[in-house]
Amino acid sequence: MKVRTVALTALALAGLVQVAAAAATADQLQAEYEASARKEAPGASGSSAARGAELFRSTHGSDWSCATCHTERPVVQGRHARTGNVIEPLAPAANAARFTDPAKVEKWFKRNCGDVLGRACTAQ
Repeated sequence: MKVRTVALTALALAGLVQVAAAAATADQLQAEYEASARKEAPGASGSSAARGAELFRSTHGSDWSCATCHTERPVVQGRHARTGNVIEPLAPAANAARFTDPAKVEKWFKRNCGDVLGRACTAQ
């Protein structure tokens, strides 16, 4: 589960923004993100837990990383760095609703890419 969570986070934050509305599980959503990545960048190497972990924990030109709000352990609650609002666990293993609603996933990745990466996400 941890590898899938980190890999899904890496793919999503890497900018795979077109998701079919039919996705209903984290595994289905990840498969759709991977298919989108292959279409946009045929040489894309697919999911990588190691790359995902690095992306998740690193800052990218700002003071924030994904882990700033979601914690180093995505199976526990986090807190928004600015507002202090509780953020339910990111990992599907700890939060079955995570990564099951494509519209919510897109909304949050769009917002979080801006906050963390300082730009919109792309397949690359």
